[in-house]
Amino acid sequence: MKPEISNNKSIPIRFFVITFLWSWLLWLPFVLGGLGIWDWDENLRSILSMPTIILGAFGPGIAAVYSIRTLQGKSSVKPFLRSFLSFKFGWKVWLIIFGAMGMANFLAWYLPGFFGYERLPMLLPTILVFPIYWLVMVFFGGGQEEIGWRGYIMPYLESRYGIWLGNIILGIIWTLWHAPLWFIPDSFQVFMPFSAFLIGCIGLSFFFSWVVKASNNKPLSALIAHGTSNAMLPVFPSLILASGVFQLHFWILEILYLLIGIVALASLKKQ
Repeated sequence: MKPEISNNKSIPIRFFVITFLWSWLLWLPFVLGGLGIWDWDENLRSILSMPTIILGAFGPGIAAVYSIRTLQGKSSVKPFLRSFLSFKFGWKVWLIIFGAMGMANFLAWYLPGFFGYERLPMLLPTILVFPIYWLVMVFFGGGQEEIGWRGYIMPYLESRYGIWLGNIILGIIWTLWHAPLWFIPDSFQVFMPFSAFLIGCIGLSFFFSWVVKASNNKPLSALIAHGTSNAMLPVFPSLILASGVFQLHFWILEILYLLIGIVALASLKKQ
């Protein structure tokens, strides 16, 4: 179910309020620990941090369901959730998702080798576990965010501000929503340059928007695209897990995401 939207309809601010409250409140104890304000037991923190980060990532989806329930009525929730069950968005969309995300991650991993940088070893124990890891990323490792981002709020922003500015706004909000993770020692964000991450989020917002439209507005396609981009990271590692180093691989990846997103979104006008 796609929400009925017109240019005159206001943005459902409650979506952003619930998204940030849910995620940031869950992450807050670990942020306080990372800042040295709360003295956590290290073993307990390491056990709980990743499950809590994952649970916090359901914030956009929970906010979407809450917003639909309170603004459109309880009866609108089931059709919205049911809309995520359709895999029928054409082999070309599937191919472009895997091709674009795979190519970007491969080039970011491979190209720095020509400048004397080490090509980082694959982080998965074997490529044979990739299908399982991919499923985890789609439904629990980032893809689930798209229930709210592209599945719910994107049409509002694009209708109100246009497809380009709407996605830039969403990319910035998406980046800021991740901000607490830079203060949680067990998150990967602590190694990521924030500026590069912002560039990548805007680029991926462009690309995911194209994916949804190219799939005839099947919102599951956004979960697939987001999960695929995350699943490629340990296959072609672009992040050096150390502080104080220049993350050339990661910068290349995020710039490639921006270029791919611009090309994808620009192609809509040609179509």
